[in-house]
Amino acid sequence: MSELRRPIESGVPDSKQFMHPALVRNYGQWAWHDRPRPGVLRHVSKTGEQVFTVKAGTQRQLDVFTIRRLCDIADTFCDGHIRFTIRSSVEFMTTDEAQVEPLIKRLEAEGFPVGGTGNSVGFISHTQGWLHCDIPGTDASGVVKALMDELVDEFRGEEMPNRVKITTSCCQINCGGQGDIAINIQHTKPPVINHALVAGVCERPTVIARCPVAAIRPALVDGKPSLEVDEKKCVCCGACYPPCPPMQINDPIHSKIAIWVGGKHSSTRTKPMFHKLVAAGLPNNAPRWPEVAAVVKTILTAYKNDARPWERMGEWIERIGWPRFFEATQLPFTKYHVDTWRGGRANLNTSAHLHF
Repeated sequence: MSELRRPIESGVPDSKQFMHPALVRNYGQWAWHDRPRPGVLRHVSKTGEQVFTVKAGTQRQLDVFTIRRLCDIADTFCDGHIRFTIRSSVEFMTTDEAQVEPLIKRLEAEGFPVGGTGNSVGFISHTQGWLHCDIPGTDASGVVKALMDELVDEFRGEEMPNRVKITTSCCQINCGGQGDIAINIQHTKPPVINHALVAGVCERPTVIARCPVAAIRPALVDGKPSLEVDEKKCVCCGACYPPCPPMQINDPIHSKIAIWVGGKHSSTRTKPMFHKLVAAGLPNNAPRWPEVAAVVKTILTAYKNDARPWERMGEWIERIGWPRFFEATQLPFTKYHVDTWRGGRANLNTSAHLHF
């Protein structure tokens, strides 16, 4: 028996091993690129060789049958060359320009819309939702599917002032990141504790350590070890629920959806920005979330009509000012939009994470 191959502890794998042969041949030799039509990229090498990339959307959560169907399409038109983006769009690469139109027709016929390039609404990134995560207050992937059904024309076209990146997060920890538009769950009440179950289900030190604001402490209830929450400190993030399910925070009435705008990671033209709250208290109304879709479309319409070419959403808002943004979108401005929380210092000073 041959000796097992030892792993090479040198970082990420070689990116060229699964790359299209034309991309490998012309690596570092690209002269220019353009977009012949929305959803299609053309890269031209200094040698004159061309590579066409066709980008399409998927339902985001992929089953094995859909992946096989996509691979069959790649075998038919692209010699099997296919890649998935970080937002679960799918890209097909070919050097044969004659295959581009038949490929687009096949993708559209199979239910995979072609688009997402240029100044369009890109495919929505999201956290795991009910399918994989242990902490969700909503189904982020479900919000994505429902919302992209409403915005598919903006995905197929390139009519926005700049790229629009939308994220969804199924809890307030927000591992979905910053976005031009971010959709986020908000728990508005502290967890309700079933003290009879805590001792048998929860590892209490782990629960206490997981709280980011040191709002949880051990307690003795009815003669049994349990936990208690300092509701003045609690920020209702839900981080305590996964290690201790008896600390139930999901609520059909008090868990709401909020929308934030203006975030971006890049430093192109302007510095990175944090997104800011513009709508709160929207119903967590599965499975289609129509109230959320209505607000998102209202914001996109105002941005599309008023922003200058190449302005990201946060740049547009900084130029026109927040009062005009709320006028343009007709969203109500309330006292809850103003960040007046001053408890961070006290919380950190009482946290077990800091030592004096």
